[in-house]
Amino acid sequence: MHTVSRKSERLVNLTIALLATGRWLTKSEIFTAIDGYSSDNQAQERMFERDKEELRNLGIEIEVGTFDPLFEDEVGYRIRPEKYQIDVKDLTSVQLSLLSAAAMSWRNAEIRSQASSALMKLNALGLPSDPQSLDVFTPVIFNSDENLERVLNAIAAGKVISFNYRNGDHSLQERVIEAYGVGTKNGYWYLAGNDLDRQDIRLFRLDRFVGQIKEQGKAGSYEIPKGFSMSSQLATRDRNQSCTLLVRSNRGHDLRKYSTLVESSDDWDTVVYSYADQSELLSDLLWQGEDVIVKKPVEIIDQYNAIISRIAQLHG
Repeated sequence: MHTVSRKSERLVNLTIALLATGRWLTKSEIFTAIDGYSSDNQAQERMFERDKEELRNLGIEIEVGTFDPLFEDEVGYRIRPEKYQIDVKDLTSVQLSLLSAAAMSWRNAEIRSQASSALMKLNALGLPSDPQSLDVFTPVIFNSDENLERVLNAIAAGKVISFNYRNGDHSLQERVIEAYGVGTKNGYWYLAGNDLDRQDIRLFRLDRFVGQIKEQGKAGSYEIPKGFSMSSQLATRDRNQSCTLLVRSNRGHDLRKYSTLVESSDDWDTVVYSYADQSELLSDLLWQGEDVIVKKPVEIIDQYNAIISRIAQLHG
């Protein structure tokens, strides 16, 4: 069982509180309901500002408003469940959570008890909460929870990491990264960071990591740029491109989540599939094997066939 840090507990509880209540929460209510905030007023303010920034870097949108815009009420905070899910629709097999610490630890009894404690304190303050709104607060399923934990630890410590990464053409390459942030988009976990070989910020899908992440050098060897935003990085993964596919009947359910049905026959469905990145598209198609055929555009057909031929050559 993971030992959950006090900071992780506080971030989880803050997200739960802002997500589960139906109205704005003031700072005083937050400090009273959530364990971990210092008793010193100035320290509370600093911790709260850091926590808000960290949640924003994880892609969690915190709204700021007042109870009545006609009066000068105290500012309040909340997270809307529909914003928390970040444009992921009709998700059944994999429920996304943008708070990565919670995603790793949610199955632990320790986290569940912390969640219950936060909601009980809110109710005691006369602030009714809706536990059903926490249905989006469940762990995403991907290849290695340990790698996600290592990434988070590296970000917190400011340590460079290296890992073997499978590219869109299924070739394997070592990457050395200054990790800046993690988040989810279109059903995948992503790491954003400065690729030291390319001297540029790149996005990496965690399900393409092969083996364990390794830390390099000393802690505090780099700083995350002040203008960095994980949300902005993930915006590049909007599904604004499309291709036409034949998908075998009752197969390719992962593809169908982002497809529009054109026509059906006994064995095959013609669909228009929306995707964000060409290399990710090719990788997703390869996982479907003989259950998918690319119909158009021609450039996708050519690249897909080239990868199939290369794989056949490599593996006989």
